[in-house]
Amino acid sequence: MRRIALTGGIATGKSYVRARFEVLGVPTIDSDVLAREAVAPGTPGLAAVVDRFGRDVLDDRGALDRQKLAGIVFADPEARKTLEAIVHPEVRRAMEQWFASRDPSRHRFAMADIPLLYEVGREGDFDAVIVAACTPETQLRRVMKRDGLPEPEARQRIAAQLPIDEKVRRADHVIRTDGSFEETDRRIRTVFSALAGSW
Repeated sequence: MRRIALTGGIATGKSYVRARFEVLGVPTIDSDVLAREAVAPGTPGLAAVVDRFGRDVLDDRGALDRQKLAGIVFADPEARKTLEAIVHPEVRRAMEQWFASRDPSRHRFAMADIPLLYEVGREGDFDAVIVAACTPETQLRRVMKRDGLPEPEARQRIAAQLPIDEKVRRADHVIRTDGSFEETDRRIRTVFSALAGSW
């Protein structure tokens, strides 16, 4: 089973690209979903987060308040590293288990959506890397609209990741998401064909 990583920056269109690959029959997994499961109520991950950041990061039901925690970790690089040290090992374990459970006789490759692929140095774990990219202006506008953030906070979250131009430079394939959905879909099909025909 060939392993493909999908990455990009916050609000550069990764979720859309991943969903379209699923429509094309590619098994996919979202590391953000795994990260949420790693700190679900009752998990050792959530206990570790509370131990480090206090009970103020929980909501009224005892679940993690992701907005509160985001406000802390995006303002403090050391806090973000601490959170990543709690969450990333569990995400990686769950992802390895998922890839191992795929049937290579049915699928030539499977895809993992990993926003921080380059930041955590995992690109070497994959046979190819796709970057979903858009202009910095489009990215900023999308973050502000999607998350309801003022511009300074949106810029802070974007700055917590590698610049998208750097990710594009290191990618095996780039899918631009600046244009229409039809244009993006066309680029997705082109990359899909290249991947399917390369093995």
